[in-house]
Amino acid sequence: MISGRCAACKYLRRRCPSDCIFSSYFPSSNPQRFACVHRIHGACNVAKMLQQLPAAHLRAEAANSLYYEAQCRTQDPVYGCVGIISSLHQQIHSVESQLAKTKAEIAVLESLALEPAQIQENGVEASFYNFSPEQDKAAGHFNHSTNISYHFM
Repeated sequence: MISGRCAACKYLRRRCPSDCIFSSYFPSSNPQRFACVHRIHGACNVAKMLQQLPAAHLRAEAANSLYYEAQCRTQDPVYGCVGIISSLHQQIHSVESQLAKTKAEIAVLESLALEPAQIQENGVEASFYNFSPEQDKAAGHFNHSTNISYHFM
């Protein structure tokens, strides 16, 4: 036991026993930590959860998780942690979509950049591919001789 009562025993207004399950995880220097956890989970439930864990490092992680969950539930009473997880999944999906779009745009631009090189490699005369502007429009070809700036997004 740390000297004095832990935050849980102070909050519950009881004497802090030497084998207090809360003393290591809810020190008296941070009373709002236990108050938040107690408000959401209840002291009895927290004690049961901590006692069921065999190792001290697991109890410490559980106490941290319970505190985080309690904070999330306090900030967002309806969704709690699930709201944050859902938001992160939406962000991941959005970024994956943007990445796929960007990869497709890069592939198109690379294929446009390779066309003149392929023409020279195959020994085909470039004049064969030179259409008049009217023919370009009719055939749906791009005019590579003009400087076009591409603005994506």
